[in-house]
Amino acid sequence: MSDIQKAMALLISTFDKYSGKEGDKNTLSKEELKDLLQNEFGEMLCKSNDKAAIDRIFNDLDRDKSNSVDFGEFVRMVCCLTEMCHEYFVSKK
Repeated sequence: MSDIQKAMALLISTFDKYSGKEGDKNTLSKEELKDLLQNEFGEMLCKSNDKAAIDRIFNDLDRDKSNSVDFGEFVRMVCCLTEMCHEYFVSKK
């Protein structure tokens, strides 16, 4: 597999690792998203015990207001974070 294909597979397996613990295996509940953010992103996004920050991130991601985050919404978050990191490191050159 190419590096991009590996990255895609990693996104899928990471989402699947956290989704469905509380119900629908195709979505993340707020608690599942909190666990994913805490374990996979650490302090990069917010302190995992900051309920207001978790609520804000969840509400921003849950664009269709289904009270869950689907894979597309999750991928959009990862893409935005990746773009922000890229811009940060490009500006440091």
